[in-house]
Amino acid sequence: METILSLNNLTKRFGKLTAVDDLSFSIEKGNVYGILGPNGSGKSTTLGMVLNVVNKTSGEFRWFDGGLSTHEALKKVGAIIEHPNFYPYMTAVQNLALVCKIKGTDEKKIHEKLEIVGLLDRKDSKFSTFSLGMKQRLAIASALLNDPEILILDEPTNGLDPQGIHQIRVIIRNIAAGGTTILLASHLLDEVEKVCSHVVIIRKGKKLYSGPVDEIVSSHGFFEVKAPDMEKLQRLLKDHPKIGKINFTEGLITAFLTEPMNAEEINSYLFEKGLSLSYLIKRKESLEEQFLQLTNQISQN
Repeated sequence: METILSLNNLTKRFGKLTAVDDLSFSIEKGNVYGILGPNGSGKSTTLGMVLNVVNKTSGEFRWFDGGLSTHEALKKVGAIIEHPNFYPYMTAVQNLALVCKIKGTDEKKIHEKLEIVGLLDRKDSKFSTFSLGMKQRLAIASALLNDPEILILDEPTNGLDPQGIHQIRVIIRNIAAGGTTILLASHLLDEVEKVCSHVVIIRKGKKLYSGPVDEIVSSHGFFEVKAPDMEKLQRLLKDHPKIGKINFTEGLITAFLTEPMNAEEINSYLFEKGLSLSYLIKRKESLEEQFLQLTNQISQN
């Protein structure tokens, strides 16, 4: 599989502050990657370095297997790393026509890109009349004008209402379905879990995890259970070979699985031991729970 971008020990220091610390990962063609981390974790600085707007301190990055100079490679990249910046008194089409002149691309692509982001019916409306979500969608259309091989988005849904967030996420999925590789930075766990196929989790500039989203949430899940005799329930769960860690909080037992097991199996096991459950539900660990475990591990080291 073609490597679109690779980072090797990339580091950025601002005086005594290390914003990005020895970061290494690769972006493979055809996937949707999320750089996930809290605000201030180094996401935007990382994007700035690979887009040549922030100078690296050390390490390296290579576009397209190193076959092109960074200047040439960036002609195949579409990016939005700041708030949309268009002329308010110009229409959507006029603003995109100006971008075409700057990028040296064909103005015939304008209608196609406006349709992708759902703004074709507002093509002759002035930018000043657009909502924040529409402005962000116009920015995405602008970034697509050169038919990039990779689209880079920094916090694409920041500040948007729920409807605007949903629209941007649908657009991202549709663009990815068309074969464009996407790299987005986000502090929203929900966004990465719903949109991305791969995730790079960073905290304080350090990488905590890099790989498929499915793998980080591929635990066997856990049961939440209650019974009239909670002490007996806890004892029986501890004896079960497929159950590992057990938590008991607020009158509810959470039993984490070490092997696959369905609700019917655990219910039958407990019934045979003379215990009837009053509450049983199986859940899968979310990306948020996995993220918290990772950040707790790094905090303790």
